[in-house]
Amino acid sequence: MASSSQAYENYGVDCQYLNSYISGNGSMNKQKLVELLSGRNQQELKLIRQTYNALYNQDILHALSNIRSNDAFANVVYLRMSEPQDRDAEIVREALFGGRVNLNVLIEVVCTRSSSQLHSIKQAYRVHYNSQIEQDIAQKITGSFKEILLAAVRSSQKYAGRVDMSMAMCDAKTLYEAMESGSSVDWKTIMSLVGERNNEQIKAILFSYKELYGHEFSKFLKCTKCGRFGKDLRIVIRGIQSPEKFLAKQLRAALQSAVDAREVLIRIVVTRVEVDIRDTSNVFAAITGWSVGNLVRREFKSAGGRNTSSNKAYDQLVGEFLLGLLKHC
Repeated sequence: MASSSQAYENYGVDCQYLNSYISGNGSMNKQKLVELLSGRNQQELKLIRQTYNALYNQDILHALSNIRSNDAFANVVYLRMSEPQDRDAEIVREALFGGRVNLNVLIEVVCTRSSSQLHSIKQAYRVHYNSQIEQDIAQKITGSFKEILLAAVRSSQKYAGRVDMSMAMCDAKTLYEAMESGSSVDWKTIMSLVGERNNEQIKAILFSYKELYGHEFSKFLKCTKCGRFGKDLRIVIRGIQSPEKFLAKQLRAALQSAVDAREVLIRIVVTRVEVDIRDTSNVFAAITGWSVGNLVRREFKSAGGRNTSSNKAYDQLVGEFLLGLLKHC
């Protein structure tokens, strides 16, 4: 850990620019702030938060939260500087209680995070909102996704377990028997596996299934006898199996939708920049012909794009910041 003098030397400039921005100093070099923050990794951002607190006796996240509702750039900086588990807990909370339930965002977080990350998100959620994620999902979600998501979240309790390929092979055979051996599907057995194996182990089961039977487990979930439940489970299973493909499809849906893609872009770039944004961008380019960077430019920087914000200056900064993150990933 850096000493206080070292931290000031390394991150004091970042803090000065942040303080000037939050204080409303219109003459400050905002481009320099974008350049500084977009090149910092998660550990460096944590040290910036500590340094800011030491210099100004104020929590930088609290300061940003006071202006983020009316300042798109402050909002994206707040999201980037937050601890990942705290940020994801807030994303889940907003998806559940931010008006209409945003099932798509909820599925995204549950599917694309590792079981250890989900475990940390559940802890952060409990601390910040004095509630359990499982309890709130049970309250707000209906239909087949309620059972599926509860099972997926419950599986994070096994986050510390190592991948066991022998067990995965046995589980793959169990899945086959439950799914393909009879005239009906044994959903109880399938959901038991989903709830008792962590996400990494589920990936191993799906790999073993294809090795044994020559096709993806998710492919069979589309068949008639699987019904609506099978189609919904397929969405979650494919998200766990290939997060980068799931996220690329989220971006494609935003690209093709009638509304703008800014919220989706910010969420995916900020949360995945140190995880798999490069792989996600490659998949996105393969299925759309667009890079994530080009989508950012269209939404935040192009005069002919779909940017409907009343404050183009903030959005220009957001676009530059996201492009900077993509550049440094």
